[in-house]
Amino acid sequence: MNWLLFLAASFSAATAQIIGYATENGGTTGGEGGTTTTVSAAAAFQTAVKTEKPIVVYLAAPITLSSQATVASDTTIIGVGTDGVINGGGLKISEKSNIIVQNLVINKVKGNDGITIQKSTNIWIDHNEFYSDLDHGVDYYDGQVDITHACDWITVSWNYFHDHYKSSLVGADPDNSGEDSGKFHITYHHNYWRNVHTRTPAMRYAHGHLFNNYYQDLVSQGIHSRSKAQVLVEGNVFSNSTEPLTTYGFVIPDDSPNSGPDGDFEDDGFANLGAVNDFGTGKTNITQTGDFTSVDYDYQLTTLADVKSTVVAGAGVGKV
Repeated sequence: MNWLLFLAASFSAATAQIIGYATENGGTTGGEGGTTTTVSAAAAFQTAVKTEKPIVVYLAAPITLSSQATVASDTTIIGVGTDGVINGGGLKISEKSNIIVQNLVINKVKGNDGITIQKSTNIWIDHNEFYSDLDHGVDYYDGQVDITHACDWITVSWNYFHDHYKSSLVGADPDNSGEDSGKFHITYHHNYWRNVHTRTPAMRYAHGHLFNNYYQDLVSQGIHSRSKAQVLVEGNVFSNSTEPLTTYGFVIPDDSPNSGPDGDFEDDGFANLGAVNDFGTGKTNITQTGDFTSVDYDYQLTTLADVKSTVVAGAGVGKV
């Protein structure tokens, strides 16, 4: 295992350093070396991010989208300060590679995801904020970051997810093993989840490394490894969270109400615990452990006592 225990005191601000699976398979550089543009209007933003050449797009003002903006390969999208806000719409990354999304606020995407990633590789989702509200039904909004259909080599880091039902799903269907098995190498680290019901994340057929995330007020369920997913869970902290971690294949109605009022069943997943986690008063349910106990990349663990303060101070926008 290539991990180093981070023994220094907690730091007040996060650094925008890519860590995790997005560093593999040749790495993730986005639009580095390409053209740079700054936009402040929805139409200009949509045009810029679908440019089929390396580009860095700065969003300098709030915009409203009625649908998802399509993002091309070799693109970096960065919000300026705290003004890079996308209302009502999100981003779609499909059959693309080498994309960085950083410092955006994406909110209240009705009937779709904040970011949808499908059939894509080498994606870094970093220092963003995602929220909706809990005033509507479970399916009024979809996911905040959903990753499906054989994606690979992805890092989700330093994001602030809050006030939402279903946060982040990896793997769209329990019957999609033919496409998904052996894919979904995904790292989630130093993310802050607050007042979310489920899927932080929920994973199918994945290899998910989850470290140093802070979870507060998870209403129903946190990390759910199901449909033979394997997760390595270490150095995470949970506060006032009902079920921090489960590998039991039962999908609760709060996760997927369309399955019926009594929920649905999938195959169990697997979970291994690396460095010590703090699950608080919540109950975990690990039915099987599997063989995913280490990763190939180097990373540093924030000391457990400093995870809460480090993540709350560093996650979200305006921190890079």
